Amino acid sequence: MLWNAHAGALWRRFSTYLHREVAKRAGLSQRRFRDHARVSFAKVAEYQKRGAVHFHAVIRIDGPGGGDTPPPAWATAELLTEAIRTATAKVRVDGPIIDGRAHTFTFGRQLDVRTIKSADFNDGQELTERAVAAYIAKYATKGADTATGALDRPLKFAAELAQLDISDHARRLIRTAWDLGALKNLEHLRLRAWAHMLGFRGHFSTKSRRYSTTLGALRDARAEWRRAQAAAAQPERDTDTTYVLAHWVFAGTGLSSAEAWLAESLEPAPGTEGEPTRG
Repeated sequence: MLWNAHAGALWRRFSTYLHREVAKRAGLSQRRFRDHARVSFAKVAEYQKRGAVHFHAVIRIDGPGGGDTPPPAWATAELLTEAIRTATAKVRVDGPIIDGRAHTFTFGRQLDVRTIKSADFNDGQELTERAVAAYIAKYATKGADTATGALDRPLKFAAELAQLDISDHARRLIRTAWDLGALKNLEHLRLRAWAHMLGFRGHFSTKSRRYSTTLGALRDARAEWRRAQAAAAQPERDTDTTYVLAHWVFAGTGLSSAEAWLAESLEPAPGTEGEPTRG
């Protein structure tokens, strides 16, 4: 659970180290590097069956303008591979101290770096953006249907676990995240809010800004498509207006007084977990 909670911070630090390592191998300072190249990535987080998160990422070096400009001549696959391996080995994130033991998080030994070539996609046909997107999407959907027991909504109180149709292993993982969330020195991790995701607080899919189009551009494209569709259906309507219809229902916020009472009554007192019940 603690690994999952720190996985996002570990990736962010890795991306910083990777930029440094690429610039170092190119013989450039951090400031000058931006004028010559950009390191871009798209990644997805996938749950292993044991419940730990690992990452799949497509990483590339572009020109200074991002994907619209060609990379410099020194930006080889070998240079990028070496930089990835070095950055992965260096990165670490300090974690909390629990029961007198300090925790530090690093990436494990299972690092698989492969050069993506056109033969890896579409039976050897030309490498396209759609093919790379399909490669990332495969792991995104694989992560969604894996049997880890991650839930689609947060828990309100631990008693809900008894009603969920999940494996015993998943139930123990979620319960562990919930119990750790009660510790004062772990409040900043918000483990109870993310217990349904086994402690993982990041997005399942992220990318650097210059890797591809932005979400804002996609929203603008959808709005333009709606305007064109509406204009074709009703030519007399003003085409500068976009009608977006939605229906919202307020479901509630927080726990009801009865739910709060039940949660408190079922929550074990600190330090009493595992003690026998006496009657």
